[in-house]
Amino acid sequence: MTDSADVVVVGGGIAGSALATALARGGVDVLVLERQSAYRDKVKGEVFLPWGAAEVKRLGLEATLLAAGGGYTTRLTRYDERLSPEEAEAQGVPLDQMVPGAPGALNVGHPDACQALTETAQEAGATVVRGVGEVIVAGGTPATVGYELEDVQHRVRCRLVVGADGRRSTVRRQLGIALHETDPATIGTGLLVDELWDWPTDLNATGTEGDLYLLAFPRPGGRLRLYLLWSATEKRRFTGPERQIEFLSACRFRSLPYGDAIAAARPAGPCSSYPMNDSWCDRIAVEGAVLVGDAAGWNNPIIGQGVSIAMRDARMVADVLLTESDWSPSAFDEYAVERAERLRRLRIAAQLTTALQCSFGSDGAAFRQRWAERAGENKLFVAPLLAGLVGPEHVPRRAFTDKNVERILTT
Repeated sequence: MTDSADVVVVGGGIAGSALATALARGGVDVLVLERQSAYRDKVKGEVFLPWGAAEVKRLGLEATLLAAGGGYTTRLTRYDERLSPEEAEAQGVPLDQMVPGAPGALNVGHPDACQALTETAQEAGATVVRGVGEVIVAGGTPATVGYELEDVQHRVRCRLVVGADGRRSTVRRQLGIALHETDPATIGTGLLVDELWDWPTDLNATGTEGDLYLLAFPRPGGRLRLYLLWSATEKRRFTGPERQIEFLSACRFRSLPYGDAIAAARPAGPCSSYPMNDSWCDRIAVEGAVLVGDAAGWNNPIIGQGVSIAMRDARMVADVLLTESDWSPSAFDEYAVERAERLRRLRIAAQLTTALQCSFGSDGAAFRQRWAERAGENKLFVAPLLAGLVGPEHVPRRAFTDKNVERILTT
């Protein structure tokens, strides 16, 4: 069976569905191909930090994500074993004051967001096909996409294929686009918990204690997404049949006022682990195709940038396709250059966050204390770490120089 479309988006996740919605609203004939018949919890992508929340609003998708169970948090507290909870909270970050027009950080469940965005894309006029089998992509003019659905082979001609199919992107592989990856310094495990009524719904939190780094993102209705990071030199942790119980027990930080409540919470999803690393592609557009989201390379999840990156990618590619008649690779040069610099800066922010928050033991605590003292004297010690909140383009370039990074790391 042969068909045609202006754009075929391979992958109906955050980036793919957001892009499809923007294009369909602009009158572009869009086909979205998604492997999953039902989105499932992959323990990923649950917070749009303020600059990402601003991108959500620019794409007109805020109401969609709030209706999907999302909610705003307005403050961030960085708990630490060297501080009392009261001292940490006194140094909290006002998330609602980071980016003009952004009410804070927007937390929403990843499968809920994907489902809601897919439905919004369909309502806007996009054709969404779920449960597809193997996808075969060929760039060129026209580009072609083959896919299998219920034992029937389909072939679609289009002006452009968008690879939005995640870290293991088949589109990227078939187009011969190389992916570069860094070695992980940490491993992260995540778990969704329910009935955690003691946790304030307006509070995002992080914390370092012992040999663990914790991140917590609440949602309305007593839900909380938790992550624990530890050194990648420790190969296996939270892997046995009792891993959920062990995970929750490990969250009982003395420096965290809600540790006991977390330990007593009810698991509401899988407990899964991933290497925490960065990746990028030297090129993200070829004749007849362009990559967005994780397919184009991802940022180390330690600073929670994945879905914000996806939204910026979707908006920038949509802007090209809705305003330009030329959809050749050169049409995406501005997007490619901006994205490369965006991810470069975020890699540095993730590197510094890892060094500060995942340097464990007494040496790590002493390092964080020295950094805190220097940060009060020199704004460039803080600036790179603000990139994940305000957007990397709003931080001075000199904050990301080798000299400044070295100065921070050798504090």
